[in-house]
Amino acid sequence: MKTRKVDVAIIGGGTAGMVAYGEVRKHTGSIALIEGGPFGTTCARIGCMPSKLLVAPAEARHRLQALPAFGIGSDAGKVDGVALMRRVRAERDRFVGFATDTVAAFDPGHIVRAYARFAEAHRLHLDAPDAEQAPAADIECIEAARIVIASGSRPMIADALKPAGDRLISSDEVFYWQDLPQSVAVFGAGAIGVELGQALHRLGVRVRLFGRGGGIAGLQDAAVRAVAVRTLAAEMPVSLDAREVRVSRDGDAVCIDFIDDEGRPRSERFDWLLAATGRTPNVDRLTLENTAIERDPRGVPVFDPLTMQTSVKHIFIAGDAAADRPILHEAADEGHLAGRNAGRYPEVLRKPRRTPMGIVFCDPQAAFVGARHARLLADKIDFASAQVSFENQGRARVMQVNQGLLRVYAERGSGLLLGAEMFGPDAEHLAHLLAWVVQLRKSVAEVLELPFYHPVIEEGLRTALRALLKELGMATKPPSPCLDCGPGT
Repeated sequence: MKTRKVDVAIIGGGTAGMVAYGEVRKHTGSIALIEGGPFGTTCARIGCMPSKLLVAPAEARHRLQALPAFGIGSDAGKVDGVALMRRVRAERDRFVGFATDTVAAFDPGHIVRAYARFAEAHRLHLDAPDAEQAPAADIECIEAARIVIASGSRPMIADALKPAGDRLISSDEVFYWQDLPQSVAVFGAGAIGVELGQALHRLGVRVRLFGRGGGIAGLQDAAVRAVAVRTLAAEMPVSLDAREVRVSRDGDAVCIDFIDDEGRPRSERFDWLLAATGRTPNVDRLTLENTAIERDPRGVPVFDPLTMQTSVKHIFIAGDAAADRPILHEAADEGHLAGRNAGRYPEVLRKPRRTPMGIVFCDPQAAFVGARHARLLADKIDFASAQVSFENQGRARVMQVNQGLLRVYAERGSGLLLGAEMFGPDAEHLAHLLAWVVQLRKSVAEVLELPFYHPVIEEGLRTALRALLKELGMATKPPSPCLDCGPGT
C-alpha cells in the first residue's frame, strides 16, 4: 500500500480546513490537505452568499408594495425568473472563485484529491474523490503525526420527505435552478427555511412553510418568537406545528396532506418539496470507531472549544464537522485554533471564543447575541429582562419597517449585559453592537453612557436598555415611551 508520511493531515478543504492549512504552514511544510469534493466553502457555494442573492431581489420587489404609502406610484415588479437565477448562479460562482483562487495559491504538493477515513489514530485510508474532481491521489494511505478533522456537513433529509422522489431537493440544490418554479413546499422553519421560503414567496412563488413545535428562525424567547410567528404568518402561508404530515406523488406534483396549526385537515400540491431541515456533520463516514476518540450521542467527537482538541490529543476538529457553531466566522476561528495547535503540538494554546451571535436574514430580521434565554433559565441565572417594541419606534415608523420586538438580558447585582434576542428592523446591525459590548463585559449602565444619535433605529435599543436598568433596580423610574421621538436625556 503506497503511503505518504506527513506532520499534519487536514481532512476537508472548506472554510475551517483552509484556515487550518494557513496556520499549520507557519509551523511545518509537511502537510496533506485532503479533499474529495469541490473546493470552495459552504458559505460561498450553497450557503450564506447565494441565499442572500435570492433574498436581495425579493426584498427589492417587496419594498415596491410600500411605495404607494409614501405617495409614489408603483407598477413595476414583474419577475424574470431565468434572469434572476442566472445572476444568482453567476455571483455565486464569483464568490466560489475567490475560495478556489485561494486554494490555487496553496502548495500543490500538499493537495490530496481523495476522501479520508481513519484506519487507526495516526493512519488515514484514502478513497476515490468525486468523479468530476479527478485525478485521484496516487497514494492509498497517509500517516500523520497530527490530524485536523474539518470535513464539513451536508443537508439532513428526513425519510418522511423521500416519497417526493425527484421533486425533493435540499437547500444545497436551490441555487442551481435555471428558473423559479410555480410552487414550493418548504420543510424546516429554521434560518435556511425561513430565508428561502420568504424570498421565494416575495418573488411570486406559491410557498407554504412547514415547521415542528411552533418554532421559527431559531428564536428561543417566547415573547420574541410570538411576534415573529404572527408577523410572518400575516405575510405568507405557514404551518409551524403541522401534524400527521404525509408526502406523496401524483405525476409531477408533490402532494402534502397534513393537519394545520388550527387542527384542520388540508391537502395541497406543489411543484417541489424543499428540505431545509438542518445539516448533519460529515463525521459518520470517517470510521472514527477505529480510534479511541470520545464521541457524543450524535457521533460527533467531544472537544475542548478553547483548543479544538479531541480526547485523542493529536486529533483536532473544526468547522461544521464539530457541529457546535455552524457559522462562517466561527468555522474560521475554529480552523485557526485547530490549525495553530496541530502545527505546534504537543504544545497547545487556549484562546477565548467570541461572543455567540446568530442572524437570520428574513424580513424583519431575527438575531440573538450572547447567552440564550433558554440557557439562562436552565442554568438558573439570576437575571432581569426588558424589551422594546418597534411598532412605535420613531425611525422605524418613518421607514415603514415598524414591526418586531427586542429583548435584552442582564445579570442582577452586577448589571452585566448578558445577551439579547430580537426580531425587527436592522437586527443584523443591532446584533453586532450588542455582541461587541457583551464581549467587552460592559454593564447596562456603561452601555447607556455610549452615544445614541437621533433619529436612528438604535434609539430603540436605548429604550430597551433603560427599561432593563429599571428592572435591575438601578434606575429610579422607567423611561418615557416617547424618548426615541425626541432628544431625550
